[in-house]
Amino acid sequence: PIELEGTFPLPEAQLDRFLLKIDVGYPDKEEEASILTRFQKRDPFAGLVPVATPEQIVQMQDARRHVRVSGPVANYITEIVRATRDHSAFRFGASPRGSLGLMRSAQGLAAVRGRDYTLPDDVKYLAFPVLAHRLVLREEERLRGETADRFLKDIIDQVPVPAPTQ
Repeated sequence: PIELEGTFPLPEAQLDRFLLKIDVGYPDKEEEASILTRFQKRDPFAGLVPVATPEQIVQMQDARRHVRVSGPVANYITEIVRATRDHSAFRFGASPRGSLGLMRSAQGLAAVRGRDYTLPDDVKYLAFPVLAHRLVLREEERLRGETADRFLKDIIDQVPVPAPTQ
């Protein structure tokens, strides 16, 4: 929060360097009570174990590079990102780093789902966490209480999804 001393919002150029923004939120009442019960006597960090070795991480990164992005899917990514730059609600749209992030994230999602090719659905699924934090609203939109998510949804709804290729 901006009102906390020593905490300041990041400039747009720094926000653009984060691949994804995922809002976790707070647990519901029951989950929070469960957390209190589970960790009343135990340290929540005491039982942490690695889920992957550094070598496995490098292997996963390499596997992502081999996931195919067809021309129509690459064009779909480009159309979405370019539409953020042309949209009247945004002072700044997504940069080429946003395009790369969206493509690479879609490749990663496809790999996790066991495919060696990306789909437009991968792109749509990741568009909000990859792009929304990179978009800077015009002041008048921000003062109206609008969010980048709302306009990004409009863009995704309007950009034609490429037809499946044989």
